[in-house]
Amino acid sequence: MFVAIEPLDMRGSFDALAGAVRRLGLDPVDGHLYLFLNRSRRIAKALWFDGSGWCTLGKRLEAGSFQLPSTSDQQSQVSIDGSAFASLLAGIDFTASRRGWYRRPRPTLVDRGSTDP
Repeated sequence: MFVAIEPLDMRGSFDALAGAVRRLGLDPVDGHLYLFLNRSRRIAKALWFDGSGWCTLGKRLEAGSFQLPSTSDQQSQVSIDGSAFASLLAGIDFTASRRGWYRRPRPTLVDRGSTDP
């Protein structure tokens, strides 16, 4: 699966997406899945050729934006695996910092106010 880094106008359909794949220097009929995002990264379209015809998938997020995987400045596309693709389509942001878990210490007998005999 390949994700295009540059934004794409989402008004096009099969032929426009296939042309965008060719501009990336890739072959749209090779069986790979190609994902494109618009400028605001709220709309995603995927293109796939299964050997007998074209298939497109589109998704628009109601809130937030799709987060691109980290890349270098010279890359025009990045290759991802199935789990990263599913996470990207779900709108999960893996670049956000996360707060670590806090485990409250267990109270001891002294903390509970009891005395030992």
